Amino acid sequence: MSNPRIMLGGLPLELHAGVPVETLEPAGGGTLHRMSDGALVKQTLWQKYQGTISAEGWMPPGLDGLDYSGPLELRSTKVQAVGGPGLVYALLGTPRPDFPAWGLALVGRDWVRTPCSVVDGVATLTEVEGATAYRVCWMPVFSVFCDRPSETQNSAGNTHSWQLTWLEN
Repeated sequence: MSNPRIMLGGLPLELHAGVPVETLEPAGGGTLHRMSDGALVKQTLWQKYQGTISAEGWMPPGLDGLDYSGPLELRSTKVQAVGGPGLVYALLGTPRPDFPAWGLALVGRDWVRTPCSVVDGVATLTEVEGATAYRVCWMPVFSVFCDRPSETQNSAGNTHSWQLTWLEN
């Protein structure tokens, strides 16, 4: 299985533009409320993600031709994971269609692969004899809004730094 590249709007980020560093953070629509008895209650209205992608390489990222006026598909390589003692897990996002989710089982001190199937956002793993924990991993795909990346270039013209910030649609 080869390593996928980050893709934005159908364009892969080439390694000549630098090895990307991805951040993924929750962007929630919630507030904390103090009740009359002093108890703190969290009210969550919605949950999305936001993040950045940055790199420094020999070339600019080549994303100037994208139409940033609407949402773009972002195929991330930032691995997300959910796990525990069971075999069935609801995923907190959508796995990339070109790189399916995978399952792991903890046997002793080693994580071993186990078959994983995902249907309607629910992953089911195959039981492994002697396993004490399981994990489902995936690389997510998002619909995002972002602007063109900010870019810098050194005076010799041989190093390009860039960064873009995105918000999940």
